[in-house]
Amino acid sequence: MTSSPPDRLTRTALDHRIETAMGRSVEELRQHRDDGLLDAPHAALADAHRDLVAAERDVGFYRVRLARLASSDLPVDQALFARIDRTLDQLAQAARLREAKQTTAAAALEPIEAGALRQVPRQIPTKDVAALLAIAQGAKLHEHLVTHRLAVATPTRTRISYTQLQRLEANGLVERDSSHPMQAGQPVTLTDAGRAALTAPRRAGPPSAAPSPPPALPAISRPRR
Repeated sequence: MTSSPPDRLTRTALDHRIETAMGRSVEELRQHRDDGLLDAPHAALADAHRDLVAAERDVGFYRVRLARLASSDLPVDQALFARIDRTLDQLAQAARLREAKQTTAAAALEPIEAGALRQVPRQIPTKDVAALLAIAQGAKLHEHLVTHRLAVATPTRTRISYTQLQRLEANGLVERDSSHPMQAGQPVTLTDAGRAALTAPRRAGPPSAAPSPPPALPAISRPRR
């Protein structure tokens, strides 16, 4: 089935509903899944949507094959009828699988749609967004053996102060595994609320004030004749 379009070009009947509930495109949903930024319900939706896309792609493949058989210059004989019948069976089987995958994806979408109606995703400062992105890739809180200064280490070397970490913890966006000694590093991870805040659509700022009209030009007095 190499002639099928890639996943990113294959649309499904649920794409609009998913994008409305998420406030983001299905491509961004998949990217967040690959980056490990989704909580369990959103990850389940991303996985179900991926399966639905694959099933939709198979339906498209057999439709194209059937159209080519019908419009080809092949001799109209029993061999052609057999190929058409076989392709029809394959198309019907692909359509049944697609319906099953769509039912599964719709069931995964329903609680997310209900949640989107109940609450508006929290907006967080840009600096905290950068911190959460860095923490999502792995972070540890260390205590220096000599100075006893606390510092957060991340693979991206993003600067996260202990004060900022405490604020993120207080807001329920991150959590520490305090079972590890501070000198060895306490793992810091995103909570479900942190993932939701990180993947929430960013609202545009307040509209800028309309430009004030240019000052009126002074009237030019005409010399009297």
